[in-house]
Amino acid sequence: MAALTPTASPKTRKPGFAEKTLADITHNIEQAVFTEEHARRHAFLQSLDPRLKLILFGALIVAAGLAHHVATIAVIYAFTLALAFLSRVPFDFFVKRVWLGIPFFAGIVVIPSLFLIPGAPLLAFAVPATSLVITISAPAVMGAILFIARVGASVSLAVLLVVTTPWADLLKALTVLRVPEVFVLILGMTYRYIFLFLRTLDNMLLSRTSRTVSATSGGEQRRWIVASIGVLLGKSFQMSNEVYQAMLSRGFSGRVRTFNDYRMKPRDWAFGAVTFALIAAALILDRRILG
Repeated sequence: MAALTPTASPKTRKPGFAEKTLADITHNIEQAVFTEEHARRHAFLQSLDPRLKLILFGALIVAAGLAHHVATIAVIYAFTLALAFLSRVPFDFFVKRVWLGIPFFAGIVVIPSLFLIPGAPLLAFAVPATSLVITISAPAVMGAILFIARVGASVSLAVLLVVTTPWADLLKALTVLRVPEVFVLILGMTYRYIFLFLRTLDNMLLSRTSRTVSATSGGEQRRWIVASIGVLLGKSFQMSNEVYQAMLSRGFSGRVRTFNDYRMKPRDWAFGAVTFALIAAALILDRRILG
């Protein structure tokens, strides 16, 4: 009997550009749906008036921007984490969503200032083969830390507001606060149909992946992506015309109409008073630290 020769194991095909794009699109759609689930939970921030939340979170963001000391921003950020805990927002989801991207983007903006702000040198680097010495001063480092802290606290507040408030209620709050209706309408239409186009692109990529039987070159993938962008652009123009005609046929006159009516409750007034008291205390603390 002839000896059986072992067959070579098939090589695992690495995911290409299209597959990675498909995974990223699916992940973003799942994250958006997951965020809406947080906004519809029965928790602290979810039960408050959206108009009040919009005003208070805006005031907290302004206070974080006006702060001149990291301790003041730390107080505001601790208050933000406490609100996230009371609102049943997962800690790892909330913190990772903010702090994974902030150090990179904020660092790109703040790196040049490290070498331009004068002061007592904290670090010094000698350039080889030259007499040039690059110094980083202590005020520059403190300014960079303060800038990153401001950005982190502000983005955390904005993310918490969006996570705990349904998008329709947030748009309604903007309308009540006299934001131009055209701006609110554009935001609402963009948010509603961006996921539809993402789902369409997801289906296009999935259909191509299911019909691919072998590895494709990078050039073929790029040509297909360019063609898909053109098809998606044509579909978006066609759908925009159809949606507008459908809106006109249903009586659209350029005004945003909603069914929700909001009323301030004692709980809303109490939370507003506590938040404004915290903002005042934080700004007073900031002035005393500077003094």
